[in-house]
Amino acid sequence: MWDYLRSTCLATLMAVRSGRDRSAGVAYMVIGAFWFSVMSLLVKLAGQRIPSMEIVFFRGVVTLLLSWLTLRRRGVANVWGQQPRLLLLRGTLGAAALACFLFSLTHLPLGEATLIHYTNPVFAILIAGLWYREPVGKGELAALVASLAGVVMVTRPAFIFGGAGSGIPGSWIAIALMGAAFSGAAYATIRRMPYERPEIVVLYLPLMSIPMSLPFLARGWVTPNLGDATLLVGTGLATQLAQTAITRGLQLERTSRATTAGYLQIVFAGVWGVLFFGERPGLWTLAGAAVIVAGTLVLLLSRREAVQVEE
Repeated sequence: MWDYLRSTCLATLMAVRSGRDRSAGVAYMVIGAFWFSVMSLLVKLAGQRIPSMEIVFFRGVVTLLLSWLTLRRRGVANVWGQQPRLLLLRGTLGAAALACFLFSLTHLPLGEATLIHYTNPVFAILIAGLWYREPVGKGELAALVASLAGVVMVTRPAFIFGGAGSGIPGSWIAIALMGAAFSGAAYATIRRMPYERPEIVVLYLPLMSIPMSLPFLARGWVTPNLGDATLLVGTGLATQLAQTAITRGLQLERTSRATTAGYLQIVFAGVWGVLFFGERPGLWTLAGAAVIVAGTLVLLLSRREAVQVEE
């Protein structure tokens, strides 16, 4: 198992490092979705004992160290980037999204938390369209509508389904949706920085998330044991792989296509939920997941057609 994970990590890093073809944008988003699902699994496991803001802190420390070492090894002189204001904005939005998302992961079932978070393409596409009028094609729009329909089917909000709803507390849903909004804004910000190195963009997230988490640590500090420490380090490593892949994907691809491909994280999270937490999906969940996968396939097919036209 560990040999498989190690080889997968190396393959991911090589792919992210070498990718320069714009047509690879969706592929990078799929890679990022997988590693984010692994991160979510590790956060869910660690959150059984460690508070969510403490996880934010340790994840930030690990990703900051990895980002700094990567930049040093590659001889990058200007680690602050070409657009520091946008980088600071991306880091702040990403840190806020992270705090909300980790809270939802530790309080909600893994599948539901991931599904709510992945309403972020709605916010990303809206902000991108208003900010710099990025176009949305028919195939992308169809994929987005299908994916959102799948989210509604799985979460089953009470105002639509009444007594047959999922029963998730409204305040938890609100926090999760806030995280999705911040995440979508962060994604749209990355699209304004197509020439920044992905490692520099990733560096700004821990630079902002670590200071943000410090005021919360004294209120509920739990000293990690060896198992907790292993999960926290793994969370940071999976985050680094995911953030680097997603940043590259967003730089190569339009926001609508790139973020919709990330819906595959919902499917990955559902698998982890079944394997590790016994979260057996019901009929509505399976139907919603099928709709989400169909939407992603529409996205990939529309991308293939676009590439063939360009060729």
